[in-house]
Amino acid sequence: DIPLNPNYGVFITMNPGYAGRAELPDNLKALFRPVVMVTPDLAMICENMLMSEGFGQAKMLAKKMTVLYALAEAQLSKQYHYDFKLRALKSVLVMAGSLKRASPELDESTILMRALRDMNMPKFVYADVPLFRGLIGDLFPGLDCPRVRYPDFNDAVEAALVDAGYQQLEIQVDKVIQLYETLMTRHTTMVVGPTGGGKTVALDTLARAQSSLGLPTKLFVLNPKSINIDELYGVLDPATRDWTDGLLSNIFRDMNKPVAEGREERRYIVYDGDVDALWVENMNSVMDDNKLLTLPNGERIRLNFPTCSMLFEVFDLQYASPATVSRCGMVYLPPENLGWRPCVTSWTERNLFPAHGLESQPLTEELVAFLLSLFDATIDKGLAFVRSASRELVPTVDSQLVDSLGAFFDSLLPQAGLDLSKPADELKPAVAAMYTFSYIWSIGGSIDEAHW
Repeated sequence: DIPLNPNYGVFITMNPGYAGRAELPDNLKALFRPVVMVTPDLAMICENMLMSEGFGQAKMLAKKMTVLYALAEAQLSKQYHYDFKLRALKSVLVMAGSLKRASPELDESTILMRALRDMNMPKFVYADVPLFRGLIGDLFPGLDCPRVRYPDFNDAVEAALVDAGYQQLEIQVDKVIQLYETLMTRHTTMVVGPTGGGKTVALDTLARAQSSLGLPTKLFVLNPKSINIDELYGVLDPATRDWTDGLLSNIFRDMNKPVAEGREERRYIVYDGDVDALWVENMNSVMDDNKLLTLPNGERIRLNFPTCSMLFEVFDLQYASPATVSRCGMVYLPPENLGWRPCVTSWTERNLFPAHGLESQPLTEELVAFLLSLFDATIDKGLAFVRSASRELVPTVDSQLVDSLGAFFDSLLPQAGLDLSKPADELKPAVAAMYTFSYIWSIGGSIDEAHW
């Protein structure tokens, strides 16, 4: 017999409607006293947290903050990765407190506005950015706090992009900075967006930039949907009590080993695959303030933040529960930010100029300029037709179609046998013909027969 300790209690927190959650059996439910939780008073919580962080105008700022979140939830588009509830508020308040302590001479409204902007802007889709700017401008009129620039890190990001053969776009650099800032405050971050938005490039650029600044960064990438739950987390044999380690439990244990004293490094576990309730619900205790992964054999592994963090690279969060979404920092990378022109510029630099390691020059500079003029004249019209006036058999993204055009053109160029000693005007019809063929079979390649 085990004597009962009256100081011991059992509490069960439940969200019965969530996917991946099971109902308690009725005979067990009858032994527990149900307590229903009501919606928290956000204004009061904000006011108390702001006061504890050292803000003198806490009541007025708390009101503005809760009004902003209520307006954002009502007026912005509905996205699976948006969260304007208590956890999102708390992360902003924590950041505001750290900014207040770092710059006590700044006006309190300016500090809160900067925290609200820097913590929320990364997650918005392309169309919602100007709307949120308008809302925050109405609530904090006359305040304009420029984005903070990290001189060394910004330069390292720009150098990492160029070294990898990408175009140095201000908006792409800013997304890497947003990811960097999010990782400062959240130990779990989701990089969300359609294919072609630059998610993988942003993660790799962040790792290379940090490594170049003397902070070694390792990315451990795995696809959690490629194996079943037992192979991911491990399984305990009910008969023999033998424990078989899972892929994630093994990686998680290795990643969270202590770092040698006096040495700093960053280790990121990157989950590159769909997020759904079947496997990610088990990570909730890691993603919240407990930072603990509990395995089926009873082992508990603590996340060693900030040395180790978790990153999710995912298309959308359609199948994730609100509990999962609220626990994570969000950075959204829309393909509209990049467009198709950087792809073309990188392609011409890589494949059409001898300075980049090519033995001979496929086209003269005049013919390359002519080719680029064809891109400018036709790509936008073709993409607009494909997206609006036709039906695709297979969904595509703009950069993918433009990359296909370049690949078609590359395959035709050697067969054309252009004599570059001839005047450019004589060769332009051949270049235009190759471009037209490539254009039809790439931009129009995914359209069904009825819309040809």
